[in-house]
Amino acid sequence: MKAEIIAIGTELLMGETQDTNSSWIGSRFPEIGLEPQWVTLVGDDLTRLTDIVDRAWRRSDVVLTIGGLGPTLDDLTRDAIAKMFGEEITTDPDLAAWLEESFSRRGMSPMPQQNLRQAGMIPSAITVPNPLGTAPSWWIERDGKILATMPGPPREMMNMWTTEMAPRLKARIPGQAIMSRMFKTIGLSEAAVDEMVGEVYDMDGVELGVYAKPDGIYVRAIAKADTEPAALSTLMAAEEKIRGALGEYIWGTDEEEPPVRVGELLKARNYKLAVMESCTGGMIGSAITDVAGSSDYFVGGAITYTVAAKIAAGVDGSIIEKFGVYSKETAAAMAVAACKTYGADCGVGITGIASNADEKAPDGTEIKGGTVFIGVAHPTGVVVEQYRFPSRRALVRNRAVTAALLQLAQAIK
Repeated sequence: MKAEIIAIGTELLMGETQDTNSSWIGSRFPEIGLEPQWVTLVGDDLTRLTDIVDRAWRRSDVVLTIGGLGPTLDDLTRDAIAKMFGEEITTDPDLAAWLEESFSRRGMSPMPQQNLRQAGMIPSAITVPNPLGTAPSWWIERDGKILATMPGPPREMMNMWTTEMAPRLKARIPGQAIMSRMFKTIGLSEAAVDEMVGEVYDMDGVELGVYAKPDGIYVRAIAKADTEPAALSTLMAAEEKIRGALGEYIWGTDEEEPPVRVGELLKARNYKLAVMESCTGGMIGSAITDVAGSSDYFVGGAITYTVAAKIAAGVDGSIIEKFGVYSKETAAAMAVAACKTYGADCGVGITGIASNADEKAPDGTEIKGGTVFIGVAHPTGVVVEQYRFPSRRALVRNRAVTAALLQLAQAIK
């Protein structure tokens, strides 16, 4: 079934807000048997929005709109859909009562009358509840097609998709069972991964995609069959080939995230963690503390962007002088110093060249841009690795964070 996304908001067109919602949903379409065909960005203009929704309705089987469901006068998604279908919006008393209650629970009574716009409905639509916000969604089925509205805030949108929209859509897509799995790799280029899994492309009933992400290269395998057991069997066969080809380069699957895995391991072993960062500038600490409850195992860290800062934080200056700031020895010394400074059981030290500029080691050896050294100190020793990432600053920093967390997880698992 052909599917289309309409992302709504002038702020998206002006570049004030990035449209991450469309890519997030679009990547999940194949899992439920939808083929993404178009993504359209449109501003808060009723005429243009109505035209866009009308065009999408005429050419696609499934249309999802994102955004424009708020209470203000420039939230026009409901108005555009009503205009396209030639129907009148009226206030649903049950929705109005729900909104009043929501505001009351939050201590925000009385509710602004403007919020009653969010209780509007048309005859063709049914309500899809939004427990994380005040913008209920619409679900419309007519003429053999589906149109659904989604809230714009990513947290609300993701929850709406996972709990409501994806199950409803999957139940209405006939004649095919679809299963998928994402394999996440690090340490290889996109072309190398694609070449290594090449034979999977030829498997019957399997669609394969290779994608470059900030934390590595992902491989998505989608298996299609007439029944779920058959789809599962095909997916397992594809997984066996993918794992056989990529081996240790795979660090996770599906929704797995390195900071979560590290946190689980540290808590299970009752270890405390500290970090000393140079080229990542605090990104490791940020990734760790993005996980709720990380204060149970993360004690702190230092951003030591200069040699003087590294020495002040406990690194022996003679090590840097002898081996250079970009070296395995310095990364190891940073990891050990992080443990000592913060009284932690485990420490991560990271140093490297985030830019594309090459550097010289004290012995004259050339160190290429994108080279990163990561040291991990733990109760039974110190592990140090050297990595070479594509020498683009954002990629180096993001992939270095993932590599550091995975190296830590490997050391204490």
